[in-house]
Amino acid sequence: MKINAIIFGATGMVGEGVLHVALEYPETESVLVVGRRTCGVRHPRLRELVTPDFTDFAPVQNQLREYNACFFCAGTTSVGKTEEEYRRITHDLTLGAAEALVQVNSGITFCYVSGAGTDSTERGRLMWARVKGKTENDLSKLPFKAVYNFRPGFIKPIPGLKNAFAVSRVLGKAYPIWKTLMPNYVCTLEDLGRAMIHAVERGYTSTVLENRDIALLAR
Repeated sequence: MKINAIIFGATGMVGEGVLHVALEYPETESVLVVGRRTCGVRHPRLRELVTPDFTDFAPVQNQLREYNACFFCAGTTSVGKTEEEYRRITHDLTLGAAEALVQVNSGITFCYVSGAGTDSTERGRLMWARVKGKTENDLSKLPFKAVYNFRPGFIKPIPGLKNAFAVSRVLGKAYPIWKTLMPNYVCTLEDLGRAMIHAVERGYTSTVLENRDIALLAR
């Protein structure tokens, strides 16, 4: 199966890593990066679509048709934001992009990077977890071929990529320890990228993938 993927969020640590994995994967035929600014990567199988307005995808919808995968890696921290602000960035922009995509390409497999501890009930005390839970739930209602919600905890970055957080680089050096002590809360960025690709190729038994599921599907 050839992978033709759309990636949102390639200017962040997770999106950059998923893009790197996708371009290295032998079955990847093409990648379209959608973002507000260029990701700065050049590759013969990569095309970019720069669209400054993430609230209106109507002008670019027709360019989203010929793909079988979407890896949605865009996101932001909830620190310093009200629930309304965080919901607008995390839920509303994600659903806006997904709804624009499903209108022209319902045969796609949509992979959303959520987070460990996400609250599927949408009623918990943690604001970010409620918002992430609503985002997952609403994505799962859309008529895509499939929707998979990935819930990584700490992510070990890929060495050499430019957008890794400084703290992630430092903590990543002790990854074997974290993996031994907290296997349910850590994964590598390579494993996350491979697991998303494999979800498109072969599916998975659950639509919500925790860190152990990510490691298993990445094999």
